Amino acid sequence: MKALAVAMLLAATLALGQTAQQQKRAASADDYSGTYSFLEEGEFVQINLEEGNRLTGFISRYSDSEKATFVDHFFEKAEFHDHDIRFSTRKVHGTWFEFKGAVSRGPGATRNAEAYYVIKGTLTQYTSDAKQAVAAKEREVTFRSFPQDSEDEAEDKAGGTRR
Repeated sequence: MKALAVAMLLAATLALGQTAQQQKRAASADDYSGTYSFLEEGEFVQINLEEGNRLTGFISRYSDSEKATFVDHFFEKAEFHDHDIRFSTRKVHGTWFEFKGAVSRGPGATRNAEAYYVIKGTLTQYTSDAKQAVAAKEREVTFRSFPQDSEDEAEDKAGGTRR
């Protein structure tokens, strides 16, 4: 009888361990971290989903005054819950952004394809002039993930070997 109880306890422990591993794999499969398109060709949003659903990142875009110069707007406040994403950026040269939306699977077949993930929502661009008057421009946007190299491809490109 004791042997049966021990066997059942061992089986339950193994099953729980497998379930935790499966959940961990599923969670890592939905790591939305990466680079996404922004408003114009060459501009992008970097999203970093860290442990505990902490969201960090920045927008890299062309300067309003000099199109050949990039300006980075780092996230000042950011939230990620379930599939919902919200962030606001720091003000740079009188411009800052707020975004509210959600991330989902896109049409890309693999992570190596464009738009494997898409982030859709409302982007508000704020600008302030020399007199501190603020204007807001709101629009619906879709940010498409850039293709990501798989770990194996990245190691091959770096000259590494697989273990």
